[in-house]
Amino acid sequence: MCSSSRSSKELLRLQKELKDIENEDVQEINAHIKDSNFFEWVGFIKGPEGTPYEDGHFTLAITIPNDYPYNPPKIKFVTKIWHPNISSQTGAICLDVLKNEWSPALTIRTALLSIQALLSDPQPDDPQDAEVAKMYKENHSLFLKTASVWTKTFATAPKEESHEVIIKKITEMGFTEDQARNALIKANWNETLALNTLLENS
Repeated sequence: MCSSSRSSKELLRLQKELKDIENEDVQEINAHIKDSNFFEWVGFIKGPEGTPYEDGHFTLAITIPNDYPYNPPKIKFVTKIWHPNISSQTGAICLDVLKNEWSPALTIRTALLSIQALLSDPQPDDPQDAEVAKMYKENHSLFLKTASVWTKTFATAPKEESHEVIIKKITEMGFTEDQARNALIKANWNETLALNTLLENS
């Protein structure tokens, strides 16, 4: 009986949280439940202006734990993103508010806003993705370029033709898009160097 009551309270809270997000005036964030399951959500974040994520629209998977709101929701990026605190492979997020700084007073809305703020203020000294953090600190201009290309490629923003043309030329030689893009990133988007590297390793 006690467990059932608690579940009802959780559901009422989640219904209210969802309504608050849907009533958000500025659509910088959004969310909806997945397959009529209030414990599985799909979140959306708009890339902040003045960042390499600008004009990008990022999708996140949100899983609500059984002991919510006493423990934080599990959130990860579904859209690929190049950011020191987000895994470029799995979408896992390194953010205190999703771990030890979570409080029952916080909501999924505040978690999404915190993640959006992280896009504006990366923390490379506490990385989730060491490779991205290293680039951020050692070659910041390349980091900005790569993050922007990933946004244009994966986050449904208009694609930058010059980069797409280079990738297409390399894929036409028998390499995958991922191979082409990774080689170009390492070669600072120099097509000749990237192609030489791929041919040497093939």
